[in-house]
Amino acid sequence: MKEELVTEILNKLMTGELSEYFVKNDEFLDFRKVLVKRQDFKHFRGIGQRGGDVLYQYLKEPRS
Repeated sequence: MKEELVTEILNKLMTGELSEYFVKNDEFLDFRKVLVKRQDFKHFRGIGQRGGDVLYQYLKEPRS
């Protein structure tokens, strides 16, 4: 998964254009590599799914 695409998806989550985004297990590491570099990293919540997939959501309040 390309960094530009991940950044675009994360920005859409942040603006509310997307309410959630599903990341497949094989794309997780590429996605997370971009996510952890972001200033607003703690606003993203990843909910683990069966099989190693993750559902990401953006929170108004940062998680602790």
